Amino acid sequence: MSYSTRIEQIAGHLNYPKGLLSGHVAIITGSGQGIGAETARLFANEGAKVVVSDIDASKAKDVTNQINESGGSAIAVPGDMLDSAYIDELVKKAADFGNGKIHIIVNNAGYTWDGVIHKMTDKQWDNIIALHNTAPFKLVRAAAPYFRVKDGEPRNIINISSTSGLHGNAGQANYALAKAGVVGLTKTIAKEWGPAFGVRANTVAFGHIMTRLTAAKEDGAFVTTPDGQKIALGIPQAQKAGRGAGGEHQDIPLRRPGTATEAASSILAVASPLFSYVNGQTISVTGGRNM
Repeated sequence: MSYSTRIEQIAGHLNYPKGLLSGHVAIITGSGQGIGAETARLFANEGAKVVVSDIDASKAKDVTNQINESGGSAIAVPGDMLDSAYIDELVKKAADFGNGKIHIIVNNAGYTWDGVIHKMTDKQWDNIIALHNTAPFKLVRAAAPYFRVKDGEPRNIINISSTSGLHGNAGQANYALAKAGVVGLTKTIAKEWGPAFGVRANTVAFGHIMTRLTAAKEDGAFVTTPDGQKIALGIPQAQKAGRGAGGEHQDIPLRRPGTATEAASSILAVASPLFSYVNGQTISVTGGRNM
């Protein structure tokens, strides 16, 4: 077989004229902005029917409108992931949107609420664990009837983690534990739902990606808890400047942070048929940073 013929064969296998995710129904939490919004757009561009979930109804609607106006298919189902009733509603509306089917869940919603161990409050601790561990578990549990099926269609769950969960990070005991826990949840899903139902579950762990969580704290970004408390987001400028010997980004071999689109592209890759034999894994998207 000639080299050119082999290339043509490979190209044929990679030719998805209707998109890598054509016909798939995907729930993406925290998709009103940042990595989640970019993931929603990329999924829609590859043929998925996207359920945009975000606590900010206005932002969720904006992303949904952009997708639909660009020829994609999306609905907004805004709500609070800490509300069990909302999770049930999200699954029901996603299944209705998908004519009784859901193929993909991306557990992306979350934020940081930092503090050193000896000053961290119970509220900080409980909030972050609930948002990054309990909420994804409840969503996966609620969606179980749509994943534990044998219809021959691919299904997968992608849980978003962080290098803080893989290596720990000073000032983030709550977030580090939560993001480490995500890895264990992922591996358990893979082992429980893989053998009989072929469900794939993988974790994507991000390093420094340019989002509101890694922007300068002085920019003033914040989230508001259900009880009205404002939580400042970002990294203090002094801390950012001191990272790594020689200044910011020196601890990243590529010498730059990743973009939200690059982060979302890694999620798309994991969700796609190109990763059909990858299961129970943690994929680090860090620009080469390993600490």
